[in-house]
Parts: sequence; structure tokens; C-alpha cells
Amino acid sequence: MSEWWSYRPEDFLLFSPRVYWRMFELHNAAVWPLQLLTLAAGVVMIVLVARGQHDHERAEQPWGAYGRWIAIVLAVIWAFVGWSFLWSRYATINWAAAYVAPAFALEALLLLVAAVLADGLTFDRRGRVAWAGYLLLVFALAGQPLLAPLQGRTWASSEIFGIAPDPTAIGTLGLLLLARGRLLPWLVPIPLLWCLLSGMALRTMGAPEAVASFATVVLVLAALFAPFRDRRDASA
Repeated sequence: MSEWWSYRPEDFLLFSPRVYWRMFELHNAAVWPLQLLTLAAGVVMIVLVARGQHDHERAEQPWGAYGRWIAIVLAVIWAFVGWSFLWSRYATINWAAAYVAPAFALEALLLLVAAVLADGLTFDRRGRVAWAGYLLLVFALAGQPLLAPLQGRTWASSEIFGIAPDPTAIGTLGLLLLARGRLLPWLVPIPLLWCLLSGMALRTMGAPEAVASFATVVLVLAALFAPFRDRRDASA
């Protein structure tokens, strides 16, 4: 019997990369054409955030309604991805996914609570943190689907916002970087942890997509700690 220290991380994988990416092909085929709706929802949310910031500056319209609708749409998306992908599909090749799916349900519940609270989510953040949020949003909606053909796979295996967990988590983190609210500290950890776990799994498979997951974690942590660093430097 081989010694335990002779094993590599990939030896513990329960599936091959071919099976993993084939799963996305099957899932995309099963839910088509829902991808068009989720991508459109993502674009609308970006427009609402940008418009809400403009209206907030000019005091023309209360911003709370925009934030409420965005939180509700995100809640539906997280519940759907947790059930349709993690619980119903990913768990068939990776038993651990069944334990992660409830975390997606919890994120959906927290987003619904944020929608109900008057100051649950307010999208009025500006500066470097806001630009980081827009960068993640654009990548989640447009960049992530391109990774499949860039890696030599078919478009059918692309990861789509609102359908697959990675772009959903990255896009949500982008929106949260643009937001303020008392529930914000509770909304960030789950998508951030998913990016970390997914990056580790992708790294084990040798998939270059792991870079996007790890880069998201680094960017979000840097953006979240930037205001504290700026205040510390200003008081020095």
C-alpha cells in the first residue's frame, strides 16, 4: 500500500475534467433558453446600479426601490443555482456539493432579508471599490462564458451567470462591492468562500479557470480592506 504522503491532490478527485465540463453542457442544454434571461437580468442590474447612483447624486429618485429589486433577483438566482446545479446535478458526481447547496439557500434567504430591510442594500459606492465591482460584474457576464472556447471546449460548456455557480458568485461579489448596508458583512462570505473552494477544485484539475476564482478572492478582499487602510493612512 502506498504511503499517504505519496498522494497528490488530484488523486482525491471524484471525477475527471471531462466529466466536470460535460456536466455544464448537460446543464446548459437542460435549462436553455434560461441563460438569455439570466444574462439580461445581469445587464439590467448593472444599468440600475449606474442609474441609481446618478439619481442619488441628483436626489431625483429614492434609491431604495432599485436596491430592493436587485436583492430579490439575486435571491431567486442563488436559490435556483443551489437547487438546479449544486443539488440536482453537481452532487451526482461530487457528494460534497450536497452540503454546499444549503449555503446557497442561506445566501438567498439573506438577500431576501436585505430586500425587506429599509437599509439592507444601497448601491451608492464610488471610487476604486466601485470600479472593482464593475470589473467583476463585466467578467461574470461576458468574460466567464468566453473561457470555455478559449480553453478549446465548446460553447455549450460555458459557465453562465445565474446558471452556473462561479459566475453567479463573482457577479454577486461585484454587486456587493458597489453596495452599502448593515447586512453586507453577512452577504459577502458565502460567495467569497465558494470562489475559494471552486478555485481549489479547478486548480486540482489543472484548469486555468482557477486563476479567475483566486483573483476574485484577492480583489474582493483588497477592495473591502481599502477603506480601512485609507482611513488609517489619513489619521497617521
